[in-house]
Amino acid sequence: MTIVVGLVPTPAARAALDEAVREAGWRGSRLIVVNAARAGAYVDDDLLGEEECNAIADRLTAGGVPHEIRRGDGDGDPVDQILAVTEEVEADLLVIGMRRRSPVGKFLLGSSAQRLMLDARCPVLAVKHG
Repeated sequence: MTIVVGLVPTPAARAALDEAVREAGWRGSRLIVVNAARAGAYVDDDLLGEEECNAIADRLTAGGVPHEIRRGDGDGDPVDQILAVTEEVEADLLVIGMRRRSPVGKFLLGSSAQRLMLDARCPVLAVKHG
């Protein structure tokens, strides 16, 4: 089994990572952490630094969770990058973080979580922070 989690440096995404680690432990699954960048972004606040990636890898190794960390290449939309990974590895579960947005915010900015839930070919576990 393979679990994919989309991760950006937000409280909701960190809650999703925590839940994905628990799920991977319970299921005895491999965990793939995907940190995707926006297309054409030379600097992207959503990209994790090398130090943070290493800390996540150390945590997963210490917990006995087989894992892989993939950082997006900025080629395309982050949602498309995450969906591509779920299809490539034939994921059994996608774990995502969610945050509350106003109707206007959804209209103007779209909803990555909504797109992931609707377009993923595997079950999606949506996790709220706090």
